[in-house]
Amino acid sequence: MRASVLNAYLRKEFKDIFRSRIIVIIFLMPTLIIILFGNGIRLEVLHSRTIILDYDKSLLTQRVIEKFEHSKYFDTQLLQISEAQALQEIKQAEADLIVIFPSSFEKNILKGIKSEIAIFIDGAFPTRANTLEAYTQGLIQDAAMEAFTPMNADLITINKRNLFNQAMRDEDMIIPGIIGLVLLVASAILSALLSVKEKEEGTIFNFYASPIKKSEFLFAKLLPVILLQSINIFILFLWAVYLFELPFRGSFLLFWLTSEIYIFISLSLGLLISVVSPTQIVAIVLTVIITVIPGFLYSGMLMPISSMTGESYVQAHLYPVMYYNHIIYDTFLIGQGFDSPKILLYLGILLLHALTLFSLAWYFLRKEL
Repeated sequence: MRASVLNAYLRKEFKDIFRSRIIVIIFLMPTLIIILFGNGIRLEVLHSRTIILDYDKSLLTQRVIEKFEHSKYFDTQLLQISEAQALQEIKQAEADLIVIFPSSFEKNILKGIKSEIAIFIDGAFPTRANTLEAYTQGLIQDAAMEAFTPMNADLITINKRNLFNQAMRDEDMIIPGIIGLVLLVASAILSALLSVKEKEEGTIFNFYASPIKKSEFLFAKLLPVILLQSINIFILFLWAVYLFELPFRGSFLLFWLTSEIYIFISLSLGLLISVVSPTQIVAIVLTVIITVIPGFLYSGMLMPISSMTGESYVQAHLYPVMYYNHIIYDTFLIGQGFDSPKILLYLGILLLHALTLFSLAWYFLRKEL
């Protein structure tokens, strides 16, 4: 690879990037995505609009109601209305949850007679409904255990601790996944425009007529963007640590090295799309389809990969985002580092992705019409 050729092409690419104002997109898009998604995605369900109908009005139901009223997960209203009226409230989207205590509830419990509590949940969003169900069951069971404590229950205590995310913050789970999504999508879209832009403008004929090699052309296209996107690695790291207050327990060298490899993967993917696409619109649409959907579904950010089965589990292991996110979560929350065999394996897989995608871009690039 000739240094003089690369130097000339690099100067040309940097001039094109600054002249076309793409430099604004390079630094503005990742920052906007991490701020918008980081503040917008919440998996914890808070302040659910809750209606409680207490037909028993006993000491036990009063204890349960007090727990509802002092919980951040529920905005509780104790109403004196009929069950039909309460159901109408949930149909009109005025309530998310209805809890009904039947008459003689406490009396039946004291007599050892099985008694039921009616719970109606807005199930339009299944994940949210499942979360509300778990919150409600846990709260009622906790209140029941306090009211009917066995004689020797104080001999057994449960000491629970959440590892790696003790405060159970959504940000600690979402932000590392957003970093993986940002570096994948933004880099791929940018590089997808590099070669196809020259096709549309006709400047690709300079490449056809010159003695420059395909590998020199591709590296000249990638190097300026790699250098600029490398700055984004540090910018996103600063947003995560100082704006969203994420802990960082691992190796910064591992974080930086993995991110550089990952950027090369996304740029090579975009360049491959750019090589085979006839227009910029086609290149952008293909890039969004190939990067955004897997970036959400197969990153482990919204759904654990271990819970997937069948084709989805296989597809998750075919995309590089899963391997990158595993390493990023480790550097932020766990801190194993290079001494982990699994991380070394995932680094090797990412390198294989990078070489494969760049080789495919080189193969499909034609130095002719």
